[in-house]
Amino acid sequence: MPGEPLDGNALVLAAAQASISGERLPELAERAQEHVATRLSEYEARYERAHEDDAQTVFFVEDGHWADVGAALGLEAREWKALRRVHAEHLKRLGGDLGRRDEFETALELREAVVVGTG
Repeated sequence: MPGEPLDGNALVLAAAQASISGERLPELAERAQEHVATRLSEYEARYERAHEDDAQTVFFVEDGHWADVGAALGLEAREWKALRRVHAEHLKRLGGDLGRRDEFETALELREAVVVGTG
């Protein structure tokens, strides 16, 4: 499914906020997922793990990480900003489910989130 493992509602919200079409963002998310999935061992060694379950591992990364991913993938600013937004929104929604939303929102003030599908 396009956008896996990202929450569908997070994709819709990020698309609306970033002026990216509802069809385009899942394609971008899938492309980015392929990129970050190949770097899972690097993320595990270098970054703080915010959450892990059978389907995903979520990391806190430095501010500017999505700009770097966007450059590596040849994306426009609005495209990588939409990816940054959807990963952050996914983490917030996950935080709500886990009773950790405030903690995650505070962390996102200083860092960015990367969701890597592992399922």
